Amino acid sequence: MKRFFKPVEKDGSFKKPTLSSSSSPVKDSEKPTENASDAGNEENVDNAKKEPSKFLTWNANSFLLRIKNNWAEFSKFVESLDPDVIAIQEVRMPAAGSKGASKNPRELKDDTSSSREEKQVVMRALSNAPFKNYNVWWSLSDSKYAGTALLIKNCFQPKKVSFSLDQTGSRHEPDGRVIFAEFESFRLLNTYVPNNGWKDEETAFQRRRKWDKRMLEFVLKTSDKPLIWCGDLNVSHQDLDVSHPEFFSAAKLNGYVPPNKEDCGQPGFTVSERKRFDSILKEGKLVDAYRYLHKDKDMERGFSWSGHPVGKYRGKRMRIDYFIVSEKLKERIVACEMHGRGIELEGFYGSDHCPVSLELSYASPISSGS
Repeated sequence: MKRFFKPVEKDGSFKKPTLSSSSSPVKDSEKPTENASDAGNEENVDNAKKEPSKFLTWNANSFLLRIKNNWAEFSKFVESLDPDVIAIQEVRMPAAGSKGASKNPRELKDDTSSSREEKQVVMRALSNAPFKNYNVWWSLSDSKYAGTALLIKNCFQPKKVSFSLDQTGSRHEPDGRVIFAEFESFRLLNTYVPNNGWKDEETAFQRRRKWDKRMLEFVLKTSDKPLIWCGDLNVSHQDLDVSHPEFFSAAKLNGYVPPNKEDCGQPGFTVSERKRFDSILKEGKLVDAYRYLHKDKDMERGFSWSGHPVGKYRGKRMRIDYFIVSEKLKERIVACEMHGRGIELEGFYGSDHCPVSLELSYASPISSGS
């Protein structure tokens, strides 16, 4: 969720690093554009035959700023958790391409001195442990806005990677909001869902309604194989998914009240959004992995987004980052945890979102039709 009341931080300077090489775990049209290292080749051969079972999702609220300001702490966290897949949202790195030219959303911009330096900062961070053991796919916006990244351990090679809900060739969703990876027995969808906004405008309510309609169509169309859907979904499904339901239900921007009562309230907690999300889960036969394990409200660790520590949003928190899995996978859920706590943003690593993890028990093989 975009923190609408907080100014965007300005990127500072950073020591210029060196670039690393790239490799191709899948066919050329679907390979990662940047690979930090080939170090994963030393993984146990037997492990390479398995599929990912441990996942991490995080809205970084500017990947570059997190690298500059919080990378040591986040690296230690990743090294300790050791996820097979890391899904990132709000990368906020621009796509390659000069001003006025068409953009390549799979490549980081590097046609100016500042963009080259920023790209080098990112690639150096990803070339060091523990990230050197991962291949990286990008889906980027034309500017420093939105964008997603998907890091998969080198020993796990997806059959296919695409970048839109339509799964159409090399097409990317606007603003780089989707990365979709297919493995032998399941599919993984990383999304940065558009914020609902406050008004019935093309870039707010209307955009979100269209997204939710397409998302429902997507999960129904891909139901032949189990799905793991993760990311910043920008919705709090139930009252127990927010710290202060009354506050969020009554929230307004500059006193504006939408004509439809179901559109009133905090973006992500309106009745209309929650109803549509509920329909996606029910019709798509999907399970909220965290809520499957944690039935009760947890005021300490039960939220993934936190309002600014100063002002009226202090202590106001929402759970809007998820792992949603097909019902076929629910018996394999071992753990699903949020790794931030409290109103002081402990474990958020500089973002306004904390990382969320999912662990599945290993099953080999899974019948995609079972």
